[in-house]
Amino acid sequence: MSKVINLNKARKARAKAEQKARADENVILHGRNKAEKTRDKVQSEKTARDLDAHRLDE
Repeated sequence: MSKVINLNKARKARAKAEQKARADENVILHGRNKAEKTRDKVQSEKTARDLDAHRLDE
């Protein structure tokens, strides 16, 4: 015979696992410290300046 399970507990456990997975994704995307954010901002600004410097005026 099959084992009896509580559907409420199964539903809540599945929801908790989904929330944990979403939290892990957010940590990867947004979990950076201030130094890393500043470094990326400076690097993107430098890239934009370098690109603009190579532009030809018409």
